[in-house]
Amino acid sequence: MSHTKSEKDKLLARVRRVRGQIEAVERALEGEKGCATVLHLIVAARGAMSSLMTEVIEDHIRMHIVDPTKDTERARGAEELIEAVQAYLK
Repeated sequence: MSHTKSEKDKLLARVRRVRGQIEAVERALEGEKGCATVLHLIVAARGAMSSLMTEVIEDHIRMHIVDPTKDTERARGAEELIEAVQAYLK
């Protein structure tokens, strides 16, 4: 089973959070809020999207690239890659 299927509810919750944040940006623009407010909302939306991306990449690495029970060196490499991706997307 694909990790996106097994983690479907959790991923959909994140997508809904992203949607809500994008809608908040839209409302702020329609309401002619100040640029600082809009920028803060954009940062929050970007963070939510990055978190979603990180989660899908992390699960993909763990489920499709490496089986930690079979190869500890590959598992360590996978963990290092996951940490790098998480740091990059923050």
